[in-house]
Amino acid sequence: MPKVASMPSGGGSGRGRARRVNVSLAEINIIPLVDVMLVLLIIFMVTAPMIQRGMDVRVPVSRRATEIEGQRVFVTVPADYRQSRTVLLGTERIRVDFLKERVRQKMEGVADKKVYLQGDGSVLYQDIYDVFDRLNEAGVTDVGLVAKAPGER
Repeated sequence: MPKVASMPSGGGSGRGRARRVNVSLAEINIIPLVDVMLVLLIIFMVTAPMIQRGMDVRVPVSRRATEIEGQRVFVTVPADYRQSRTVLLGTERIRVDFLKERVRQKMEGVADKKVYLQGDGSVLYQDIYDVFDRLNEAGVTDVGLVAKAPGER
């Protein structure tokens, strides 16, 4: 709505008071607001990749998962594996050369072929991997590594 301002009557026009109309803009100028927002957007886009950092993760020793169901086949690599070249298939002690055939016989009627491999803490990684390869040659599709929880004996 235009404002009407009265003019002082000091002139000699003799017509009385003359009116002057002032028009004030009721619009908000959003251009500076958009400029500031774009600058802030650019600042955040530039600094966000610098702030991102990888997450520090400490891998747990082990946790007890759900109980293993069905037929469980355990292969244990004892501490004296290097000298004796024997492993335990369940509770039966056999030579590692016969492991492939014995596992095939044991897994003959089983649909999913899973074997749980556990080893003594002093056994070398290469020895565990040797047994792992022999299990794969026997047709075992899943080999799980067994570990004990920290408080477990």
